[in-house]
Amino acid sequence: QVQLVESGGGLVQAGGSLRLSCAASERTFRSNAMGWFRQAPGKEREFVAAISWSGISIAYAGSVKGRFTISRDNAKNTGYLQMNSLKLEDTAVYYCAASAGVIGPQLPRRGYEYDYWGQGTQVTVAS
Repeated sequence: QVQLVESGGGLVQAGGSLRLSCAASERTFRSNAMGWFRQAPGKEREFVAAISWSGISIAYAGSVKGRFTISRDNAKNTGYLQMNSLKLEDTAVYYCAASAGVIGPQLPRRGYEYDYWGQGTQVTVAS
């Protein structure tokens, strides 16, 4: 069973930056797609970003486009989410997810399209 572990969350002032990391426990695991989701209090889980194995295909939610950058280092079995210009509305628990299956022409944006999930890391943006 592949385990994903998020780290890098914390408290940051509006306009600040954080970098989240997602490490896979299995060194040989190949995630054809890796994604980030978030869930704010009282809200449903929301897609944030996704990236293909090669890094060529990338997708962002409109709310974070231009501010967040998703990347991955396959040699380290680690994915990243660089978050800049953070807003109060970015406050949420952030989850990384990985898909072992073959992805289609578009990167998966729905939770059910992913096979493995991390436990989440809290990001709190304060004024």
